[in-house]
Amino acid sequence: MNAMTPEMAALKDRLKATWMAGDYGYFAKYLEAGAMEFLEELALKPGIEMLDVGCGAGQIAIPAARRGAKVTGIDLASNLIDQARERAQAVNLEIAFEQGDAETLPYNDASFDLVVSLIGAMFAPRPERVAAELMRVCRSGGRVVMANWTPGGFIGELFKTVGKHVAPPDIMPSPLKWGEEPTVRERLHKDIAELRCVKRNYPFWYPFGPKEVVEFYGTYYGPVNRAFGSLDEVAQESLRRDLEQLWTKHNTASDGTTQYHSEYLFVTAVKG
Repeated sequence: MNAMTPEMAALKDRLKATWMAGDYGYFAKYLEAGAMEFLEELALKPGIEMLDVGCGAGQIAIPAARRGAKVTGIDLASNLIDQARERAQAVNLEIAFEQGDAETLPYNDASFDLVVSLIGAMFAPRPERVAAELMRVCRSGGRVVMANWTPGGFIGELFKTVGKHVAPPDIMPSPLKWGEEPTVRERLHKDIAELRCVKRNYPFWYPFGPKEVVEFYGTYYGPVNRAFGSLDEVAQESLRRDLEQLWTKHNTASDGTTQYHSEYLFVTAVKG
């Protein structure tokens, strides 16, 4: 592999700081319904060796282990790994949680039956390396399964809205490219026996209105937290106003809560 440029090394440091900002473990509590839908689709069998890439605080790793999977979880954010370990210990589950990078997974070739990433690996800055690593650590006949936000879904709109106020890094392709089937097929083409891509909707529900949702994201969700932190007060108010309009536009609830769906691409690659 080519050596990492100083610019890329600096970007990776910034990305790590972004995902350590806020409190993703708490933020993800409102994402549990969609995470469980994703987990059901995996059709886990007891004893299956599973790697969760971008595991966060263990939102699917822990319930997968409860179902008998032998789970390893890895995430760039060390504070989330600490949370995941504490959560697993609290319910007496043995899960190997490790801080690490999706671009350089610290595992031997063909180590896992199932390699999954629920809205995680898509955010690494060098997608071709991520694709190679996901496939490398998967056994022949095993599966690589990803859920990736699409450009046209709500979260895609959210990132585009934030990007109008805080420009994304120009040395990194948009993470939303992982939500486009042609791009996925281009990236996951080596050693593949079968590749399926299906668009699905991820449910979101918050027990408060759009204005409070904006504050919730600004407090707990790293990318939005860091975006607000990089702006002065006038620019913060402009971003806040645009985000509130976005959530209000897509909110399907009429009882003071906030409810919507966001499209994602469900990717299943069977390794040859």
